[in-house]
Amino acid sequence: MTEALKEAARELVDSARDELLGLSHRIHAEPELGYEEERASAWLCEALEAGGLAVERGVAGLSTAFAARAGSGPLHVLICAEYDALPDIGHACGHNVIAAAAVGAGLALAPIADDAGLTVTVLGTPAEEGGGGKIVLLEAGAFDGVHAAMMVHPAPFEMLEFPVIAATSFDIRYTGREAHSSAFPELGINAAGAFVVAQTAIGVLREHIRGTDRIHGIVTKGGEAPNVVPGEATGLWMARSTTLRELEDLVPKVLRCFEAGALATGATLDVTRYPPYAEMVHDRGLLAAYRGNAEALGRMFPDLGEAAKRASASTDMGNVSLRFPSIHPMLAVDGNGAVNHQPEFAAACVTESADRAAIDGAVAMAWTAIDAAAEGPLRDRLLTGSDGGG
Repeated sequence: MTEALKEAARELVDSARDELLGLSHRIHAEPELGYEEERASAWLCEALEAGGLAVERGVAGLSTAFAARAGSGPLHVLICAEYDALPDIGHACGHNVIAAAAVGAGLALAPIADDAGLTVTVLGTPAEEGGGGKIVLLEAGAFDGVHAAMMVHPAPFEMLEFPVIAATSFDIRYTGREAHSSAFPELGINAAGAFVVAQTAIGVLREHIRGTDRIHGIVTKGGEAPNVVPGEATGLWMARSTTLRELEDLVPKVLRCFEAGALATGATLDVTRYPPYAEMVHDRGLLAAYRGNAEALGRMFPDLGEAAKRASASTDMGNVSLRFPSIHPMLAVDGNGAVNHQPEFAAACVTESADRAAIDGAVAMAWTAIDAAAEGPLRDRLLTGSDGGG
């Protein structure tokens, strides 16, 4: 029964191949930032509706979020779609591939969901790149009733258990006082200078934080003219640690660095902190099922050695994983040496390698959902919500 369902799922993905790849390429060609993904969201909803899923738009009051559902089986599996891009460099994290794979898995599972014992939801989750769309959806109840969640993500390598770490973002604003930089500099308060002090302090702090901590950011406004003392300066910063607990230890130290900038210059500091992204807890049972399915499709999981530990990043899928059994495996896309968030990787995400990743990701997720719903200890654990998967 399971093998017959898997074969049917693969045939459904194969039959939709041209549509799925067209969808991936269209999203890539018209990148949209977080919470602004109106075109991508509409295209995804149209494809899912055409495949027989019931689509609800505007979930949780987010215009670009959606939920597409099929089946009424006892095990509820949710597949996350991401489709936001990065400023200036577009889909350099391959969210077009993620979206196509999620739709493909949904189209594959919808006609066979009841036979497989599944309820399937493809959840459109906007603004992963810093906007925390999944956090908003979690708090609004969009994940309620789910037994397992999954998604796939492009990377320069194939990897089951990507080291997802906790992160938080800050909007930083210094307010000073403008003055003529030459004639009356003593009347000015240099808001941009406050960032100089803060970044120097962060540099000193790096000697006294964990080797796994990360602090990085950009100045988004530093003044208007070289002969005017900057009266306002703004920036966006991030802090990351292995876990939320470690992050809460790091954050006060980082904030003191920005306070130092205000103290040294006399500028006023305003900080807006955004909800943190959590570390990822990968469900072992789901990962084992996914691995077997991905390898059956010819995908390989090499030993990455030290690189597997260093290549850490953050995603709001981590927050999902703390509430529901979840997986977030990486799909290899050949970028000829390029890595995520580089323009060259954006270019790679519409190549033959990326197209194969989208199709393989769709099939592997559909097969993993079928395995999860098959009678056995994995299904039993997921249905009861008992521990043992992390």
